Amino acid sequence: MTTATVIGSGPNGLAAALTLALAGVEVTVLEAAATIGGGTRSHEAIVPGLLHDHCSAIHPMAVGSPLFRRAGLERHGLRWAWPEFDCVHPLDDGSAAVLHRSVAATATGLGADERLWRRLFEGPVAVYDELGGDIMRPLLRIPRHPFRLARFGIPATAPATLLARAFRTDRGRALFGGVAAHAFHPLDRPLSASIGLGILTSGHRYGWAVAVGGSQRIADALAAALAEHGGTIETGVRVRSAAELPPSDLTIWDVAPTALADILGDRLPPRIAAAYRRFRYGPGAFKVDFAVEGGVPWVAAAARRAGTVHLGGSFAEIAAGERDIHAGRMPIRPFVLVGQQYLADPQRSVGAVHPVWAYAHVPHGYTGDATEAIIAQIERFAPGFRDRVVGWSHRSPGGFADDNPNFVGGNIMTGAKDIPQLLFGPRKTLQPYDIGLPGHYLCSAATPPGPGAHGMCGVNAAERALRRLGGHLPHRESATSTTRSTS
Repeated sequence: MTTATVIGSGPNGLAAALTLALAGVEVTVLEAAATIGGGTRSHEAIVPGLLHDHCSAIHPMAVGSPLFRRAGLERHGLRWAWPEFDCVHPLDDGSAAVLHRSVAATATGLGADERLWRRLFEGPVAVYDELGGDIMRPLLRIPRHPFRLARFGIPATAPATLLARAFRTDRGRALFGGVAAHAFHPLDRPLSASIGLGILTSGHRYGWAVAVGGSQRIADALAAALAEHGGTIETGVRVRSAAELPPSDLTIWDVAPTALADILGDRLPPRIAAAYRRFRYGPGAFKVDFAVEGGVPWVAAAARRAGTVHLGGSFAEIAAGERDIHAGRMPIRPFVLVGQQYLADPQRSVGAVHPVWAYAHVPHGYTGDATEAIIAQIERFAPGFRDRVVGWSHRSPGGFADDNPNFVGGNIMTGAKDIPQLLFGPRKTLQPYDIGLPGHYLCSAATPPGPGAHGMCGVNAAERALRRLGGHLPHRESATSTTRSTS
């Protein structure tokens, strides 16, 4: 029987392991931490029973993951829940832009920008189940649906600042800008619109869902499915060198490219090792978990019903903040994302005390304390918030990196999402999962399609390994194939 070892149990490592197991490969996953999941872990914090997500919390890209649907993860306890509103972006005048799952409802709420929003999203959302098979694979390849991908891809190639000029309202610009800022990248750079458009399109198709019981349930469901197909997971096992690897036919690495170069050393071809050591990491995140009595007193009523709230004011303010952090400067008013997952999943709360998840965009490796800046941004749109906080805990960029080595300098995106790394991954090649060592493949979020709990970096790497091995996938279909949902 073919054997495989997967290093790392984040969603990509687990997805790679499951894809291999479904093809009949005997798989072992080695995880350095005591708990599986990488960025999809959850934990109790501040108040006993109060449940907080460690990093990844809102999952517009994961709900429609082809592997998740194909593997039937709901049989293993994974359930999704949706807030009333996906995302709200409040402005200083008390108004707010509201992102609904419905394209029509969102567009209607944007007034003069209704037509533009419909033009950007109605077509791609209608064919997303087919389009997603191309979006979730490397961009530099022959697409399965070239005309549909081109219709989506033309605006995605633009700088977000250029696309923002097409909006006529502050609300429309700010709503788009807040989602585009998820890339941790200057909004005036080419392709900076792509991640925002991708998140918005998948969100309009599947909604900005949370995993019931915490994001840890995603990892747990993948692990249960893996076990069902004979795979095993060993925690507390850190691989520091090639000599520590068990013998196997395939090895899939869910690690940062720089870490892979350090682990494998001179076993890698010199040009590939050099490319991995040159891999660029982007700005970091500074996260604060709050325990809040009675919830956040947002001025904009819609924000009290939203799973995610973006705090950055106008598009211009968001763009300035992203430029600052990219240049290594800490903004006075950083862009802040607030998660209110308990609105969709009430079991995360303890009575009237609710878990509020928040992080600010900060410079790479930032060593200061951004807690007060995050509180100030929330207070700006929710006066009296500070008085409702009964406790908090924070995680700095260094804390993120210590807890998850893939998050170098607090960069939870596992790499800067500039043009070369968006197009190619960690090195310039048409095969981003190959590392130049027979039987070894890279599957972390440094590879296409990039960050998110969707697991598709792992699926793509595992499929590449199976093709090179001459293996096959069950039912003669690819794990990235999709079928139109009737939901």
